[in-house]
Amino acid sequence: MSITRLESDELKAACATCPDWHYEPAKGGSLRRDFIFKDFSQAFAFMARVALLAEKFDHHPEWSNVYNKVSIVLTTHDASGLSARDIQMACAIDQLSRA
Repeated sequence: MSITRLESDELKAACATCPDWHYEPAKGGSLRRDFIFKDFSQAFAFMARVALLAEKFDHHPEWSNVYNKVSIVLTTHDASGLSARDIQMACAIDQLSRA
């Protein structure tokens, strides 16, 4: 199955569905969001839930964690930029962050 990169109009509409994420155009494009938690334990628990979600979606984020901050970057390397999979993953992560 071929994964296609979102182009101009599709990209604008897709990014509007996840307004807390920031579009970064470098290297074909990615979405980035930082999450701040009360402490390291909450941040790590969130990462564990995102890891299970990533396995389910078979779409794994680039991320980092420093104490109570988790930074997530989504891009589809096979598409050389953003695809619908990134948007779906961002929306799913947003739902987890509200739980």
